[in-house]
Amino acid sequence: MVGREFVRGPPYVGGVFGSITSAALLGVEARALSVEAHIGGAKEVFSLVGLPDSAVREARDRVKAAVVCSGFDFPTGRVTVNLAPADIPKVGSAYDLPIALSVLTAARHLPARPVVALGELALDGRVRPARGAMGAGLVAARLGVPCLVACSDAAEVAAVPGADIFPVADLAEAARVVAGIGERSAISPPHPVVHGYPDLADIRGHRVARRGLEIAAAGGHHLLMFGPPGSGKTMLARRLMGILPELDDREAIEVSCVWSAAGLSRSALAGRPFRSPHHTASLVALVGGGNGVLVPGEVSLAHHGVLFLDELGEFPGRHLDALRQPIEEGELVVSRKGVSARFPSSVQLVAATNPCPCGYRGERAACRCSSQAVEKYRRRISGPLLDRFDLRLRVGKLDPGAISTGETTELVRRRVWAAAARFQERGCLNRDLAPPMLDALPWTGAARELLQRRLVSSGLSQRGYDRIRRVSRTIADLGGEDSVAEEHVAEALSFRVDW
Repeated sequence: MVGREFVRGPPYVGGVFGSITSAALLGVEARALSVEAHIGGAKEVFSLVGLPDSAVREARDRVKAAVVCSGFDFPTGRVTVNLAPADIPKVGSAYDLPIALSVLTAARHLPARPVVALGELALDGRVRPARGAMGAGLVAARLGVPCLVACSDAAEVAAVPGADIFPVADLAEAARVVAGIGERSAISPPHPVVHGYPDLADIRGHRVARRGLEIAAAGGHHLLMFGPPGSGKTMLARRLMGILPELDDREAIEVSCVWSAAGLSRSALAGRPFRSPHHTASLVALVGGGNGVLVPGEVSLAHHGVLFLDELGEFPGRHLDALRQPIEEGELVVSRKGVSARFPSSVQLVAATNPCPCGYRGERAACRCSSQAVEKYRRRISGPLLDRFDLRLRVGKLDPGAISTGETTELVRRRVWAAAARFQERGCLNRDLAPPMLDALPWTGAARELLQRRLVSSGLSQRGYDRIRRVSRTIADLGGEDSVAEEHVAEALSFRVDW
């Protein structure tokens, strides 16, 4: 049997102890978790303590079968496994592997060696992927110890700087690593991801809308498009991904950590995330949370990417207002049953909506909606949420005399990436420029005067005033200009259409 490869210590006696480190997730934050095993007493009992949920408690049967099938003798005395710190809820099957290794260490089948392990065990000892593998890699990198994960998780976790990753196919291989007699398996590189984004050249006409999309991509600005059904709002939104700047290494790791915390596998090569939840999604699905375990919602799964809300007017107003704080601050804190978790949410919000329930308000086609129905429909989008959109533009029906093929995605991408290179030196997207930095950037006198006149005449809020300045700065960057000029401000103002 496989277990006979190991040099065993003396038979265990009452009070033998073993410990393996794992990782516990609070939201997307990974914390070191000590999995401690104690063997003592004559009665054959296997107990788990430390706030385990039902999936963790069921690890007793999986671990016992995996240990036996891997060629080891399972201890016949009382086995107690503690998951510390005990005040953090433990959820899921990710602790199977560290529990098994801690029991084998306590039984003197393995030497005590500092490692981090995470993975679900099959009954025959195979190691399956588990939620939070990126967290295990981060904990191992902080502690400076090897990290044991399932083979299918290894390529993703290997992106963590400083992580010493050991992909393990089964419990026997993991035991050999802990014993120091196993060879490191090769980490299979992730499959190349072919983006296959639809081309902007597919959009006929819509010159102003295409320009708005380019500005939004360059500065990361929130974009609202409204117009009748079939005018091309969704087509435009889905072509935004092809012109966005690429993720840098830091952003790619942050995105992978969020997706790993949600139990989703994502390669750092897969580009920026694009999430498009249906308008019937629950509030928890949008902002995160859950019953027993706090998992990221759609706004966090779109971190460093795009959150696209199609048919914005169909979303419940309560759900939309819950997005105001996370998209403004770039993170949100969710609290459930005395446990709080921080979820990152630096997203670009893109939304599309009809002007009324039937969609034809203000069009040549007759609108069938009553004034009360239109008011109720528009009231779902509150003023504070509307004020957070940097760009608001109308996407009308095509004029038969203006149907022409526009620029390709490749041409627009070059301009966007060139503009992105200009503001990377500022350390943030133009969308996130603070007012003092906006004040310090060069403006012409005519540009300041035009913006001041608009501030007086239209009663802009402070937020709206700063958003116009940020959009003006992006337009100047797209034009390769150091100073914001009057024409840049005028164009920014033209994208504040009252829907």
